[in-house]
Amino acid sequence: MTPSLFPEPASPRDTPGEMLIAHCDGGSRGNPGPAGYGAVIEDQSGRILARLSEFLGKRTNNYAEYSALLGVLAWCLENKHRRLRVIADSELMVKQMQGKYKVNSPDLRPLWEEARRRANQLEKFEIAHTLRGGNKLADQLANEAMDRGMGRNVNHASQTAPSAPAIPIQPKLTQPRTTLDHAQPPIQRQVLEGFVKNGVVHLLDGELPEGIFVKIIRE
Repeated sequence: MTPSLFPEPASPRDTPGEMLIAHCDGGSRGNPGPAGYGAVIEDQSGRILARLSEFLGKRTNNYAEYSALLGVLAWCLENKHRRLRVIADSELMVKQMQGKYKVNSPDLRPLWEEARRRANQLEKFEIAHTLRGGNKLADQLANEAMDRGMGRNVNHASQTAPSAPAIPIQPKLTQPRTTLDHAQPPIQRQVLEGFVKNGVVHLLDGELPEGIFVKIIRE
């Protein structure tokens, strides 16, 4: 049989979906302290499809960064988008998701595992690092979330944004969003000996745990 000069168009299942681009950011005022995340999801033409923003209670910066990533992945899965490129200014999270850094923190590991599980449900997933200036709108949304949780006035940049349907996480990883007075474990303080060279902290014994706040005292 002679092949047709006008072959049948490809089935929609054979055509890869559009690659979406998500900018996400998380922050904490105190680390740990009042925390929130923000994210902006765009199509390839730059049209904004969703703005995500959530107050997380008293959490660390790294927890908030992972919460932003989880929110973006949840939105894509719920809305049947299967190709995603994430841009974040958390070098730690990006390299952990890329497999370049180990995840030693017991607080971050469940978040990392859930993010990897959701990312594996996509046809294509990429994540890249940017400086904070490349994430301005996501940073603004994260700060608005923190302001809302702290009872401050908000500019409502995301007032008309589509909401992000939640995908349950087991076990539940977030605390109630409207209060900061729930009980928190006491902060453990430890004195470590080391030195600073070229802006990098070096310990004389052991390694510095992930996600901790360091105060350097010169004797």
